[in-house]
Amino acid sequence: MSLPRSAFVYVAGMAISAVPTLGHHALGAQYDLQRSVTIKGTVTKFGWVNPHVHLSLNAREGGRSSDIMRWEFEMASPNLMVLNGFKIDSLQPGDQVTVTAYPARDGSNLGFVRKITRPR
Repeated sequence: MSLPRSAFVYVAGMAISAVPTLGHHALGAQYDLQRSVTIKGTVTKFGWVNPHVHLSLNAREGGRSSDIMRWEFEMASPNLMVLNGFKIDSLQPGDQVTVTAYPARDGSNLGFVRKITRPR
């Protein structure tokens, strides 16, 4: 079976036009890929939106309940999250989690998630 020339040109054109969208930004530009941070905290928000899923946590600094730090984490796209076993309701406000992430280069409480675990 062979494709008509117009179909081949259409498919090739669509594939070529999609290439620039594969790397819309460099992860290493915002996050330090040579380091990681591990944060234990309480989920306050799990935003399932394009182009990336976002996770907000409240974490205690030094174990004191009075020193709550808010952390924001960026995750993969919703479709990649589904492929990795996540669902839109996988995390709920109040869930306790441990996040390992690449930290922001600017030192803010921002990171890109590498791993999420829950207590057993």
